Amino acid sequence: MPGGCGAVGPPPHRTMKLTLRIVATLILIIATVAFVFTWTQVRTEQSRLLQELERRSELLSDSLQPYISALHQNSDPATLTNLAEKFSGRERLAGIALIAPDGNILEISRALVEHWGLPDRGQAVPETTSGSFRAGSGRLHVRTVPLVYLGIEDHRLQVYHSVAFIEERARRIWQQNFLRVFVQALAIALATLLVVYLNVMYPMRRATNWVRRIRMGDARLEPDRRDDHLLGPLVREVRKMASSLESARLAAEEEARLRLQSESLWTAERLKEFVRIRLAGRPIFVISNREPYVHSRKGKGIEWIKPASGLVTAIEPILKACGGTWVAQGSGDADRQTVDENDRLRVPPEEPQYTLRRVWLAKEEEDGFYYGFSNEGLWPLCHVAHTRPMFRESDWLDYEAVNRKFADALLQEMADTTEPFVLVQDYHFALLPRMIKQKRPDARIAIFWHIPWPNPESFGICPWQKEILDGMLGADLIGFHTQFHCNNFMETVDRALESRIDYEHFTVLRQGQTTSVKPFPISISFTEERPADGPVAPADVLKPHGVEAEMIGLGVDRLDYTKGILERFRAVETFLERNPRYEGKFTFVQIGAPSRSLIPRYQEFESDVQREAERINAKYKQKRWKPIVLLIRHHSQEEILPYYRAADVCLVTSLHDGMNLVAKEYVASRNDDKGVLVLSQFTGASRELLDSIVVNPYDISQLADAIRTAVEMPEAERTRRMREMRAVVRERNIYRWAADLIGDLSRIRLDEPVTPP
Repeated sequence: MPGGCGAVGPPPHRTMKLTLRIVATLILIIATVAFVFTWTQVRTEQSRLLQELERRSELLSDSLQPYISALHQNSDPATLTNLAEKFSGRERLAGIALIAPDGNILEISRALVEHWGLPDRGQAVPETTSGSFRAGSGRLHVRTVPLVYLGIEDHRLQVYHSVAFIEERARRIWQQNFLRVFVQALAIALATLLVVYLNVMYPMRRATNWVRRIRMGDARLEPDRRDDHLLGPLVREVRKMASSLESARLAAEEEARLRLQSESLWTAERLKEFVRIRLAGRPIFVISNREPYVHSRKGKGIEWIKPASGLVTAIEPILKACGGTWVAQGSGDADRQTVDENDRLRVPPEEPQYTLRRVWLAKEEEDGFYYGFSNEGLWPLCHVAHTRPMFRESDWLDYEAVNRKFADALLQEMADTTEPFVLVQDYHFALLPRMIKQKRPDARIAIFWHIPWPNPESFGICPWQKEILDGMLGADLIGFHTQFHCNNFMETVDRALESRIDYEHFTVLRQGQTTSVKPFPISISFTEERPADGPVAPADVLKPHGVEAEMIGLGVDRLDYTKGILERFRAVETFLERNPRYEGKFTFVQIGAPSRSLIPRYQEFESDVQREAERINAKYKQKRWKPIVLLIRHHSQEEILPYYRAADVCLVTSLHDGMNLVAKEYVASRNDDKGVLVLSQFTGASRELLDSIVVNPYDISQLADAIRTAVEMPEAERTRRMREMRAVVRERNIYRWAADLIGDLSRIRLDEPVTPP
């Protein structure tokens, strides 16, 4: 109908027909089950009653046998007649008969002759020992017992019972069961009609109206939660579709608004179109150690999880927008069961948009490559966090071998692609760009280094610094978070390798190949969410932990010695010492994800964090309050979001960091424009989020003062600062980061190698 205001949903008569079919099917099934059950019950009951009748006949026969034998031998016919009549017509006992040796009836109860039509005295009867037979207007059961006198069998006694009560019992069972079935069927029919209406027809009507509102552009996207119990899968899929439609609509509106303002916001749609033009339809290949989806066994089934990772948060939107292949290590205990014969699968599981290629490492390889050289060597070396780097030759050999294994897997994946675009992620694969370039000189390769790059003196500690630098310079483009890290890298290359350095254009010419070195501050996928259903109060997140407080401080980190968690705890202690009025009012929540727990230094650090939290809590703890709530486990983004929205202040106090996306996630989550960010000067984020409170995390006194400044900051000032930071994160989002990186990579000319300097 015009305007989309006509009837919604299927016609009522169709829904009624469907309901009636369901009801009729249920009634038919119930009737069939009742018939089979009743038939079985009748047969069982008949068998039981017949057995009982047999036992009665046997008892009566045994009790009468001596007496009748004696009477017969005494030739007392009158007494025998009286006895026969005495046992005639008693309840279920129809009568008795005495049979002579020649087979003729000697004596018989009159009721058997007159009512049941049996032969009279002197007549012959069939040879019958036991069983039921039809007589007169009903059925009789007879039991024949030989009469023995002085050891000689001379006569037989027959005991007759009416089996009418058995037939009556069967009839009552049939009647009662079918009456019960009728009542049950009627009740089920009515209940089914009610259930179908309440749980199918009515929810479908609500869901249909909800979809119609979405189609008409209504921003109220949430369906009635009561519908999830029956229409859950459909509602979830429609919710995803509705969210995608609403996001697209909001993005289009935002794009139009910004176009009017001569601005330009990067979105997934814009990035997708940008990549389509720049790459001319060619896919992107991403290489990282961590995979975006992990499959694990749960009971008899398999479930997938999305690991909490800044790298996954940053990279996945690119592949979702552009398509392509992500090559990563398979780490889940069910990963092998979910890939095809080529170790590939399509992800995300609920809405596949790109390919995940898994590479398998032996435990020894992982120990040397990941835990050894990468995280006991390069990680502390680059973070300058006062933990001595450990360099072992066996670890280096594993690092080299794993880089080769990933290179081989990548070469397989892009075998059919001309001039492929390759994004290598992080310090785990410093050698891979050169390995790929040697085999595929037509490939455009970028490596993004997610952690800091130290000064030349510090990096010179590594025994294999030349091999690492040469491997990285196999890339056409090397990206860091900040210009400062770019400067350190260029100086390191200048001191360690024979090459031509161009500081004006920030390029390195080595072995006939030019490599550009540029800063690309990474970000997150910032979206304009609808207002939250309601504000999140401190009590909402603290109550499950048995704590009461008026204000919350928050830290969200991996349990890593570079994150400044111990310094943060000591700053909270100092803050309470200087400001005792906040005792019982301010609680700091530290969400700590276990990390690299096989490395001794990380085991020690986790223990140090627990001990420090316990020490401070023991010093200040009250009945329903404690200063620090430490949550050591992996949390999903959905679990962390309420803490972000409830926190009055978020502390990101890394001792040394590349960017730290927690700071940007906190800012993005505060669509109420509240909250204060305290940020370490040693993070890349501090170069962008200038309205945060920037601190030196080593200065405990300064950090404690920053906490006080944050909790006492006037509301207008908090709002102004948060709005400014949200504008920065909104504008410099992950799509802009990807566009800058891919744009620069696509503009690189793949010239023929020239004679090296």
